[in-house]
Amino acid sequence: MINRKKILKIAIDSPAAAGAGTVAKALSRHYNLIYLDTGKIYRYIAYLKLKFRKKFNQKFIRSKIKSLKVSNLKNKVLLSDEVGTEASIISKKKSIRKMVHSFQLNFAYNPPKKFNGSCLDGRDITYNIIPDADFKFFITANLKTRALRRFKELKSLKKKTTYEEVLKSIKKRDKSDYNRKISPLKKTKDSLLINTTNLTKRSCFLKIKKIIDKKINI
Repeated sequence: MINRKKILKIAIDSPAAAGAGTVAKALSRHYNLIYLDTGKIYRYIAYLKLKFRKKFNQKFIRSKIKSLKVSNLKNKVLLSDEVGTEASIISKKKSIRKMVHSFQLNFAYNPPKKFNGSCLDGRDITYNIIPDADFKFFITANLKTRALRRFKELKSLKKKTTYEEVLKSIKKRDKSDYNRKISPLKKTKDSLLINTTNLTKRSCFLKIKKIIDKKINI
């Protein structure tokens, strides 16, 4: 793997629907960083499993990850509960995590030259994918706020669901993310905690931007 030198690397960990993706995209646009929602990779693999059950094996997964592009991860189908549930199961498998890990490392340390660096968000980015990131953040919000945000997101996509169903789904996801044996969600000592419960998207972005600017402008 090639490591580009003198690039800006931002690592973000967070539970579901805490607002990490939104702020990560904003930071990526502002600092000209390539952005990757690492959880979407597992959702993409889960989607492939559900769609191509007969073809789904190690060789098939490896070929799909090798040719994977960020545009593939923007499919709205990936947001369904069915895909999310399957992704949670898939992400616990060592063989799949190993393939995804390799993809993530290359993405983080060798972004295209037109970008100034990389910004990744997920569950184990700060300690497993980019342990030497220039900036590490753990973004969270209370459970009800996160459930409401995800519910509104799904409703905007015309998905039939209820707030109660979304709340139950996120509770289940949290339990899985925090307690899984392989790369569990956790806040590292060197990660800055950002609670977005009472923050707007804009104020969250400005808060983190201020932290980054203070360091890179020294």
